[in-house]
Amino acid sequence: MDLTLYPLEEYVRLLDKLGQLAAPLPYGLERERTVELVSYNSQDTVPGTLFLCKGTHFKPDYLADAARRGAFAYVSEISYPGVDLPCILVRDMRQVIAPLAVKYYSDPSQKLKVVGITGTKGKSSTAYYLKYILDEYLTPRGQTCGVISSIDTWDGVDRFESHLTTPEPLELQQHFAHALASGMEYLVMEVSSQALKYHRTLGTTFAAAAFLNIGTDHISPIEHPDFADYFHSKLKIFAQAGLSCVNLDCGHAAEALDAARSACPAVFTFSRHNPSASVYGRDVRKVGEEILFGVDAAQLSGQYRLTMPGLFNVDNALAAIALCRGLNIPLDAVQAGLAKARVPGRMEVYASQNGEVTAIVDYAHNRMSFETLFRSVQQEYPGRRIVTVFGCPGKKAFDRRRDLGEVSGQYSDLVVLTEEDSGEEDTVSICREIASHVACTCEIQPNRGEAIRRAVLSCDRPSVILITGKGAETRQKRGLEYIDTPSDVEYAQAFLREWDASKRG
Repeated sequence: MDLTLYPLEEYVRLLDKLGQLAAPLPYGLERERTVELVSYNSQDTVPGTLFLCKGTHFKPDYLADAARRGAFAYVSEISYPGVDLPCILVRDMRQVIAPLAVKYYSDPSQKLKVVGITGTKGKSSTAYYLKYILDEYLTPRGQTCGVISSIDTWDGVDRFESHLTTPEPLELQQHFAHALASGMEYLVMEVSSQALKYHRTLGTTFAAAAFLNIGTDHISPIEHPDFADYFHSKLKIFAQAGLSCVNLDCGHAAEALDAARSACPAVFTFSRHNPSASVYGRDVRKVGEEILFGVDAAQLSGQYRLTMPGLFNVDNALAAIALCRGLNIPLDAVQAGLAKARVPGRMEVYASQNGEVTAIVDYAHNRMSFETLFRSVQQEYPGRRIVTVFGCPGKKAFDRRRDLGEVSGQYSDLVVLTEEDSGEEDTVSICREIASHVACTCEIQPNRGEAIRRAVLSCDRPSVILITGKGAETRQKRGLEYIDTPSDVEYAQAFLREWDASKRG
């Protein structure tokens, strides 16, 4: 990837324009020197690096290491006199990192059509639905659509399992630059409330943005202090978008629509209940293993088919259709893409040989997604016993422990609580806190594989096992590290085979 490199003077001018310079520039600053790299990782540093002091866990040793490796200046809210490098002192690192990243990578989202999707639930599914549609549209041109999601990332150069829903600014702009260098025209991405609140996407231009819904999630002292902060963080996406799509069926739809209209030159709406929406979904029905529905949407009106289970996925499909209407994607590509669409770790259904036990692996991890999932399962598998396996992450979204405990206890016959990225917290302690809100029979098994095994082998009558929160992920966060583990899909398949063998015996 060839980049246009700029002298440090241009970065200084940018900081000055942003009003972020907190002190006169230091003596000895080489303002005419070319910046070879902008980085906040000392191990990546090369001669000519402009180093950024970032994060609550930052240590002066990182800066000293960067200096040894060739950094010639650093940007920070705090100066470090013990390190012999000139400091460009700024007021707020969170507000300068993304603009500096955009500058270093020459503002790639101006040339790449980036589509951003935000909401409490459905971001991943909508992103993948849109990717399938755009792949269908782009394949004749020899192109593919990039994706940045909580599942994985593909930018034309790098493909890997994701840890963050939305990457940090330097990584994000690098993905855009990779996509451009690879000849991509479109990239679809999930945009989290945290990314919007803490300016990870600052400076990114979205060709289109979708607002799916809003529930109560990520409310904690270290995330969003209250619902208002969470909601208004998500609404920030509209100010960066060329066109926006809003779900008229979600809570606070009127406020979201007002925010979109005040910020965007073009606004489209979608709904299953309001025929006046730009994209109106109707006549939703399940036929065999497929979901069929009609759409009224100007040039995209017609009959649609989903082969991925979950009646609630019609809402995600309507969001994708609304985005396609705004982007002028043709009807045949939209219909064909949705019919093929699959989302790793979302509504993946596996069954025993005799069909008595069905295991569903899904990423549902907050109150809204839990309630939607359980209602859909009750509708699609009436009368079956329901067993739910899940946990909650450490040091974040503390309200989930109450919310998921209450919802799972309301709908399940058995709940098995287990590890789910406990991080620096104790898994059993998290599970006990959840269990205090569970009204049905509840067990704690910290080993996730054993928890899923227990859920499957407990089935002595027709049952549905919901394994939620991790999807197709193959790592668990323990302490500050991510440890490789089998995915929930692998566990489900293995223990269903064990269940089958026990019945044959």
